[in-house]
Amino acid sequence: MVSTGKVHGLLDRNEPEAAAIVNPSGRSSFLLIGDHAGQVVPRALANLGLSSAELSRHIGWDIGIAELGQRLAGALDAVFIRQVYSRLVIDCNRAPDAVDAIPVVSDGTTVPSNAALDATARAARVAAVHTPYHAAIAAEIERRTAAGQPTQLVALHSFTPEMRGTARPWHCGVLHDGANDALARAMLAVFRADPALVVGDNEPYAMDGIDYTVPRHAFAAGLPYVEIEIRQDLLGGSAGIDEWSARLAAMLPAALDLAVPSPT
Repeated sequence: MVSTGKVHGLLDRNEPEAAAIVNPSGRSSFLLIGDHAGQVVPRALANLGLSSAELSRHIGWDIGIAELGQRLAGALDAVFIRQVYSRLVIDCNRAPDAVDAIPVVSDGTTVPSNAALDATARAARVAAVHTPYHAAIAAEIERRTAAGQPTQLVALHSFTPEMRGTARPWHCGVLHDGANDALARAMLAVFRADPALVVGDNEPYAMDGIDYTVPRHAFAAGLPYVEIEIRQDLLGGSAGIDEWSARLAAMLPAALDLAVPSPT
């Protein structure tokens, strides 16, 4: 019999771990992560008081990223660590104490179960979801470092074709900050070499201190990194996901070669 005792006061023991690790023995130097790839809600939170349709919107997860990350992990032979739970339970790309880590309203939708949370309820979500997800990333980086395996951190995200009535023209975007961003800038150049793509430089979002995952795991360790945003309508079906998986499988190594030229 599976125990249904609570873990950290939130998850049943037969509910999934916060971090799913795809292709854990992958040999690529690229480490893929998906902060918003999942849309599961712990049973104790009763869908956060939302309908399934609301949870399936972009407010609940980054549409297409779970599938994209899995296919890209196979194409590159890379490890992919993805968050299983919805960003509305807790946003793992925010500091755990950030006001918007557990949003009360997201893109006009009120999240009933997130209203008036006390410190104990917030701490339970951090302990059950946020902390183990980041511990899994840290452990993988530590394992690779000990084994002498290089790491380039690749954060995969997706964004809506429009926001609050404003169309977003970019097919993809590259987010970066000043810390060790040679790989990110090289990825920007590789994307822009394709005339079919409209590419955002810190668009539609900027890495401006709000992001948590890349700064936490890449900046202090001096790891090369790139955060990639892809427009969600381009990932709406298998054909689009296959296209972007193939594109990134070719472009990420090209960007790495550009950022770190081979000795002559």
